[in-house]
Amino acid sequence: QVQLVESGGGLVQAGGSLRLSCAASGSIRSINTMAWYRQAPGKQRELIATSTRGGSTNYADSVKGRFTISTDNAKNTVYLQMNSLKAEDTAVYYCNSDGWYVSGSRYSAWGQGLQVTVSS
Repeated sequence: QVQLVESGGGLVQAGGSLRLSCAASGSIRSINTMAWYRQAPGKQRELIATSTRGGSTNYADSVKGRFTISTDNAKNTVYLQMNSLKAEDTAVYYCNSDGWYVSGSRYSAWGQGLQVTVSS
């Protein structure tokens, strides 16, 4: 089993910054993708940033240029640096990871979710 533990959410004023972290642990042989999603009240969960094993990153248009995803492969940890935050960034943020167990089978796991609130 793979566990993802998130940290770093909270309350911030518009224009401010926050950094989210998500550490994966368990019987992991290798990680294929780590990603961040968010879900605002009354809305569907949306994918906002991904980082692949090959080093490529992708962003939703809504966060491009403001958010940066990065990974520390040695620590199986993914970060989301969020700058120039807006009220519409208020949401619960979830990390997701997929890859392979030591056994060779695939896994996909979610973090517990972090509340990020941006006050205007």
